[in-house]
Amino acid sequence: MNFATDIAERAPADGVALVELTRAGNRRCWTFAEVTQRSAALAGKLASLGVKRGDVVMTLIGNRCEWVFAMLACFRIGAVVLPCTEQLRAKDLRLRIETAAPVVILADERNRAELEAAGAGREDGTLVLLVPDERLFDSPPAAAVALEGDDPALITFTSGTAGEPKAVLHAQRYLFGQRLQAEGWLAPPRGGLVWCTASSGWSKSARNAFIAPWLMGASALLHDARFDPHERLQILAQERVDVLCMAPTEYRILAKRATLGALPGVKQLVAAGEALDPEVLRAWREATGLAIRDGYGQTETGQLTANPPDREPRPGSMGLPLPGVRLLVQDGELLLDPQTVPTFFLRYLGEQPPQGMWRTGDRVREDEDGYLFFEDREDDVIISAGYRIGPFEVESALVAHPAVAEAAAVSAPDPERGQVVRAIVVLRDGYVPSGELARELQDHVKSVTAPYKYPRIVEFVGELPKTASGKVRRALLREQAAEV
Repeated sequence: MNFATDIAERAPADGVALVELTRAGNRRCWTFAEVTQRSAALAGKLASLGVKRGDVVMTLIGNRCEWVFAMLACFRIGAVVLPCTEQLRAKDLRLRIETAAPVVILADERNRAELEAAGAGREDGTLVLLVPDERLFDSPPAAAVALEGDDPALITFTSGTAGEPKAVLHAQRYLFGQRLQAEGWLAPPRGGLVWCTASSGWSKSARNAFIAPWLMGASALLHDARFDPHERLQILAQERVDVLCMAPTEYRILAKRATLGALPGVKQLVAAGEALDPEVLRAWREATGLAIRDGYGQTETGQLTANPPDREPRPGSMGLPLPGVRLLVQDGELLLDPQTVPTFFLRYLGEQPPQGMWRTGDRVREDEDGYLFFEDREDDVIISAGYRIGPFEVESALVAHPAVAEAAAVSAPDPERGQVVRAIVVLRDGYVPSGELARELQDHVKSVTAPYKYPRIVEFVGELPKTASGKVRRALLREQAAEV
């Protein structure tokens, strides 16, 4: 198998593979023939520089066409590609370089300073190639190699929500295995346009920026710019996007800061990465007439569940197991049988392959129809006076208040109860922190959920600490509470 030849080269040559929107405001459509020619030439350049099958190539490019060319070039010659998000700082990049030992780094010129601060190319001898540079595409095309399903293909790092990020090694079967979620969740129409807004370097981007769309005969939209709620809605209308795949945080922000309305052409809204609160689901449904279909997966596993496209999604649920995937709930924790998951990872770099059932560390509940509902990470659960309190429900209650833009709930030590709920709140424009508002929020939580879950501590901040993938760093917030 080889994704570059089996999928990209066999697609209609004149079919649109990518619709690229640049930071400068330019627009270009790339056909599959053009994508194949560029990526094969880049593969030839890498091969001429000594990159061999199994070598690691790191990318730090952003959501632009050169990132896709680089991914396909690596697939073509059997190199292992490590895509990185541009939000990473020098320390983050150094960790990835030391862990994965890339022989070449393909980076956007705008990331040169951060790479130099990480010591790349100077201290470790790694070859750094900068884009855009037409000389990267002037080599004869490299021949594609025949690969096996368990040959390494891709490295993605976990987000580091509860500790140091870990390097996850995926096999070639991970690429082709995306067909399962492409059919059972993303569900683009053949010839349609998919926009997965995740930055290159994250698991969801690796799955859905172009791989899953191409497997379904659809095109992919790349937008290389910072998130702007109003611009996002304009692009949806302008490009007639069929399927929109965003992070829950993006859906929340759009619901809060933009004027939602009908989305002409949009057929599917999907989300994954963290649970969506009912307030956001309701806002999108009322404004657009479309339901957001949630799904669930991990960096290590790929997508595992989905609200199927042919059924009315169950509000608040991350859906049903994808066809053939065996999941079970044991003592409240979600477990899976890796043998039933085509996208399950090979191993963490530096570690042995995992054995037996995979413990996700996520607490879920299952209803009578088999739908799964995310509750919390096991290490995020707050135990207060014997009560087990999941932060997500507290956070959902808080963000339903008109004054709250974002909120995080974590544990804080308490001499009587062991732990109490501590809420860290970001206010919307026009609201000012005060003791009176804190009490109002406490009463609000009591009114919408079990009273024992209300935050006994309310703090106001300008922004929440987050990982580069946009997830709240609850572990850091707990540490801060313990130090007080």
